[in-house]
Amino acid sequence: MTLKSAAPPLWLAYLYLALSMTLVGSYVGLSKPLVAALPVFLLAWLRFGIGALAMPHWLIKPANEPPMSRSTRGLIFLESFLGNFLFTICMLFGVSMTTAVSAGVILAGIPAMVALLSWVFLRERITRRVALAIALAALGIGLFSFAKSALPAHGTQALAADLSHKTSWLGNLLVFGAVVCEAAYAVIGKKLTGTVSPKRITALINLWGFALMTPLGLYAARGFDFAGVATPMWLLLVFYALAASVWTVWLWMSGLKTVPAAKAGVFTVMLPISAAAVGVLVLGETLTGLQLLAFGLCLGGVVLATLPTRAQARRA
Repeated sequence: MTLKSAAPPLWLAYLYLALSMTLVGSYVGLSKPLVAALPVFLLAWLRFGIGALAMPHWLIKPANEPPMSRSTRGLIFLESFLGNFLFTICMLFGVSMTTAVSAGVILAGIPAMVALLSWVFLRERITRRVALAIALAALGIGLFSFAKSALPAHGTQALAADLSHKTSWLGNLLVFGAVVCEAAYAVIGKKLTGTVSPKRITALINLWGFALMTPLGLYAARGFDFAGVATPMWLLLVFYALAASVWTVWLWMSGLKTVPAAKAGVFTVMLPISAAAVGVLVLGETLTGLQLLAFGLCLGGVVLATLPTRAQARRA
């Protein structure tokens, strides 16, 4: 049995997907100062707690929504475990060990991973145009590998950079784990939107995330000096929690009601672009000309994937 609520028109679904991933990228970049101020598990627990307080009314089942089957309930848990719990741990630990720009580079691989999983699990057909859009994102990743920043040559900066270099491989590996989790989140989300409303999916997976993170969050809260956290960090935490737990999830699930998962995956290139933009504009990191070219290729992929097909043009 499928949910009979109206799906958004195609142009609005595209906008929802783009806004969702732009918000994700912004809080990925901004999470770097948060993980410096709060333990990772405490930060994640507070995120889910704030999200739960923001949307208890979204847990109510709409009248036109069918009862959830056992398989749907299992998918809700899996969506939260991979897309919330593991993604949050991998992302927060990962960005604490590497730069926002480097995280953005790795996250650019999400479109290809989404396409692969949607082909394997949803049997979605990957059109030539979508495949080319994914290839453009992959080419962008390749260009980034030739644009590594040089380490400072001397002094305290050189020592800090060397320590960062020694841990960056683990940070990059964790961010790649987040890529796999995000791709699984997109594919499972497409499956869920046929039977559960976007608002209810958002509230349910956040509640599971809160439950999964509570033991770790309580442990991290023991003895933590909450008074030592500056007021701007608390305000940033509220934005992070609402963006990560409420806005981005609802926007993404709403877009998935109309757009196939593989094509929706192309929009995840907005994540590394916005993450790197935050790294440059807020955190003082730098981008090279080659990295800018790579981002241009990623945006070209989005344009290519969203241009109307001949059949759509004829119907218009």
